[in-house]
Amino acid sequence: MHSLFQRFGPGLGSAIVICVAVWLLGMVLAPNLMMLDFSLRPNLTPAQVGGPEDGYTLSHFAALFSDPVHRAIFFKTIWASALVMATTFVVTYPIAFWLAKVAKGKAVALVTVALIIPFWINEVLRTLAWYILLAFNGPLNAALLWLGVLDAPLRWFGDFGVLAGMVYAYILFMLFPIFNSISTLDSAQIEAARNLGASTVQIHRRIVIPHAKAGIATGCVFTFMLAAGSYVAPALLGAPGSRWFTQIIYNWFFEGGNWNRGAAYALVLLALCMAVVMAALKIFRVNLADVAK
Repeated sequence: MHSLFQRFGPGLGSAIVICVAVWLLGMVLAPNLMMLDFSLRPNLTPAQVGGPEDGYTLSHFAALFSDPVHRAIFFKTIWASALVMATTFVVTYPIAFWLAKVAKGKAVALVTVALIIPFWINEVLRTLAWYILLAFNGPLNAALLWLGVLDAPLRWFGDFGVLAGMVYAYILFMLFPIFNSISTLDSAQIEAARNLGASTVQIHRRIVIPHAKAGIATGCVFTFMLAAGSYVAPALLGAPGSRWFTQIIYNWFFEGGNWNRGAAYALVLLALCMAVVMAALKIFRVNLADVAK
C-alpha cells in the first residue's frame, strides 16, 4: 500500500484503496455473508421470522447429502466440469502453440480475429446457435446423413451437447493464458532440443508445457469455475439425464421458493470449486500471484 501511495500520491492512492475496499466488501464479502446467513436459517414464512423457530440450523446442508438425486447431480457437475476443462485444454493447446511459435504476421491476426468475433454476441445467442446446430433436423444431422455416416438422425442433446457448448463458450479463457505463456518461451530452446534429437512429444512434455504451466493453470482455473457455475448451456443443450447442479440451485431460488436451501447448495458448490482450484494450483506448483499475472 505504501508503494501505491508513492506511485499515485495520497489523493489518488486513497481513492484506489477505497474503490477496491468498496468492491470487495460490497460486491464480494457482503453477498456471500448474506448467503451464508440464509443457508443457516430455516425456510420460514414472514410471520415466523424472529420467532422461536428462527434459529441457525445445518438442515439445508444435510439435505443435499441425504438426497441421492441431488447428491449425484452435484458430484456429476464436478467431474463433468473437470471433463470440460480437460477437453478445452486438449482443443486449445495446439492452437495456442501454433499461434505463439509457428504462425507469422497476418496469420496470427486473422486467426485471433476469427476466434474473437463470435464472442461479440452474448452467451445465450451463442448457445442457441449450438441448439440449432445439434437439433434433430439441424445442420449436423443433415451433413452426416448426406455423407452416409448416419442412417437416421441422432439426438445430440444431453451430455454431448453440454460438453460441446461449454468447450466452445469458454475456449478463449483457456487459449489466451496458454498463448501468452508460450509466447514468452525462447524459440532457441525448442530448436536446441530438436537439434539434440528430442522428439516433438519430448519437446512439449519437457520444455513447452513446464514453461507454460502458469498459463495452463490459469486457463484450467477459469474454465473449471465457469463450467461448474454455468446455467445457460445445461438448460438449453442438456436433457433430463444431464442436469447441472446450477439448475437445482436455480429451481430452489426461483421455482421452489426456498432461498435458504438454494443458498446452502450454492455455498457447497462454491466451497468445493475453491478446493478444486487450490488442488489444481498445487498440482501445477503455481500460486495465485502467478495466476494473476
